[in-house]
Amino acid sequence: MSSTSHPTLRRTLGLRSVVLFGLAYLTPLIVLGIFGVVAETTSGAAPSAYALALVAMLFTALSYGRMAAAYPVAGSAYTYVRRTIDARAGFLVGWAVLLDYFFLPMVIWLIGGSYLAEQFPAVPTPVWIVAFIVLTTGLNLAGIKVADRANSLLMIFQILVLVFFVLLAAGHLVSGRGPASLFSLTPFTGEGASVTTVAAGAAIAAYSFLGFDAVTTLTEETVEPRRTIPRAILLVALIGGGIFVVVAYVTQLVHPGGAFADSSAAASEIARTIGGSLFGAFFLAGLVVAQFTSGLAAQASTTRLLYAMGRDAVLPRRVFGYLHPRLRTPVFSILLTGLVGLIAVRMDVATSTSFINFGAFTAFVFVNVAVIALYVRERRAGRRPGVLAYVAAPAIGAVIDLYLLTQLDGHAITLGLIWLAAGAAYLAYLTRLFRVPPPELDFAEQSQAAPVSSG
Repeated sequence: MSSTSHPTLRRTLGLRSVVLFGLAYLTPLIVLGIFGVVAETTSGAAPSAYALALVAMLFTALSYGRMAAAYPVAGSAYTYVRRTIDARAGFLVGWAVLLDYFFLPMVIWLIGGSYLAEQFPAVPTPVWIVAFIVLTTGLNLAGIKVADRANSLLMIFQILVLVFFVLLAAGHLVSGRGPASLFSLTPFTGEGASVTTVAAGAAIAAYSFLGFDAVTTLTEETVEPRRTIPRAILLVALIGGGIFVVVAYVTQLVHPGGAFADSSAAASEIARTIGGSLFGAFFLAGLVVAQFTSGLAAQASTTRLLYAMGRDAVLPRRVFGYLHPRLRTPVFSILLTGLVGLIAVRMDVATSTSFINFGAFTAFVFVNVAVIALYVRERRAGRRPGVLAYVAAPAIGAVIDLYLLTQLDGHAITLGLIWLAAGAAYLAYLTRLFRVPPPELDFAEQSQAAPVSSG
């Protein structure tokens, strides 16, 4: 099908916009949202956990960057595995990723609604959830450029909250203990922390990084994607990780150790300690804005994955592969994610988040394996990509991600395996009991990989 007879995604996003979408997906303020849990797990060494998680995630970020340069199309892990390993494996990875992508907006809207309901108890939580869904869905329906502008403004506010938090924390430390209190190794060593506790904390902290890969789903709306997307992936991981380590360090200085009255609300207590009730309200506003920007980016990424799978007809093409002729947005996919988000009114945060992590780490493992498969393909074609970059680094990344996958609770793993079984059953139907590959549209832009560098 030619591009002249079928609406296509419009290339309007530059490096800054893609990085901002990735950071919004990460939600920098999430470091404060789960600080208490990480500090409690590590016995007061939260920044060490984030530093270890950053190193671990960079291996996978490098793999995503290499695959995005080789295959600059929407679809992320689904596309990469499909192109390098097998179409059926690609489908199952895409199906697993749907657990992460499809339900993440719902979780984000649920958390945002919970924040507001706690502050304004007269308004029921479902009202706030529906308000989040309507606003976010409306902006994404209007087009990626409109969502980009809104995202940029709201991200600035979120960063301001973090900057004020760090400055107030520093001021609180200096006024109470002097300038020397800003420099200490205690936040990294903790009070009784060990390699085991820091590793356990890193497994939790790694969840804060989920979403650096989401920028790959915007590939077909990005200018010069072969150059822009790999840079954006690394920048999102590095900037996000840097923010996490710095904020965790300062917060751990304000509250040494890992003992809290309520670890899930530790950051709110610390915000009131360093800035009083006024900053506490400002901090709450920042958390709500963080949830909104994250939901905006998460819904946009989810619908691009659904569009890629619909375009290839592994999901019903008339629904998921449809783009609005004027808006150039996957309208039905956007509306569907909004409807799925309504499930949040009947769920709690703990239950809903259990859907997410299984799909994310499954995708991470297979993207690293896909880089190794690309290496084999390039060698057969007579090219000589670097062994360190295309075999050793992704192998390390795959082992780390597989370990993190095994650290999920049994409930999450059970739900993930049930979801995969349902996907395998649907794939068997789609491929006549695996006798034929899943259907695919041969778009010229995605028909082959670009040669990789020999460096």
